[in-house]
Amino acid sequence: MTELRITGQTRLADLVSAYPGLKEKLPEVNPKFSMINSPIGAVMLKKVTIADMSQRSGMDQAELIEKLGAVIERIA
Repeated sequence: MTELRITGQTRLADLVSAYPGLKEKLPEVNPKFSMINSPIGAVMLKKVTIADMSQRSGMDQAELIEKLGAVIERIA
């Protein structure tokens, strides 16, 4: 499996592609991410970066990266 280094510029689409199952687990990271599983979320998925997710959710970027990493470890 390809291991990606997660930064603010990492695209969510790249993470979801590299780690199948991550998309469904995003609401565990922050409930605001549940919209990513909707039709509009599919469009956003291709464009959004980790920095965008941090800003839109109000989560600190470092905390978001840490939580995403923990979820990825569980599903990888």
